[in-house]
Amino acid sequence: EAGTPNIAGAIGLGAAVDYLSKIGTKAISIHENELMAYAMEQLSLIPGLRIFGPSSLDDRSAVISFTMGDAHPHDISTILDTEGVAIRAGHHCAQLVMKHFGVPATARASFYLYSTREDVDRLVKGLDQVAAIFS
Repeated sequence: EAGTPNIAGAIGLGAAVDYLSKIGTKAISIHENELMAYAMEQLSLIPGLRIFGPSSLDDRSAVISFTMGDAHPHDISTILDTEGVAIRAGHHCAQLVMKHFGVPATARASFYLYSTREDVDRLVKGLDQVAAIFS
C-alpha cells in the first residue's frame, strides 16, 4: 500500500469496537427502540407534522423523516439549529422518493446510543417554534 497508513484511525476504530462491545448490541437496540417509541409518540402530537415511513417500530430504524405544514425542511432545520438541535434537511440523495411522496424535501432526525429523551424534548420544543413562525 502506498503512502502512510492511517494508524490513528485503525486504533480509534479498535477503541470504538471495544466500547460498543462492552455496552452490547442488545442494550443499544433496546435503547434505540425505547427512544424511537417516545419520539414517535411526541412527534405525533404536533399538528401538521407528517412522518414518513412505516408506523410500526419493528419496521423502522432510528431515523424519522418528516415534513411540517408549509414550512420548508431547510427552514425547519435552520430554526432547530438556533435551538441547539441538529437535523438533516433535503432530498437525502433520494429525489425520486421525494417526487413519489409529492414533497420538495424532508427533515430527518436520527437517534443513537448517545441520544436521550431530553434530546427528543428539545426537538419537540424547536418544532413548536417552527409552528409558531409558520402558523
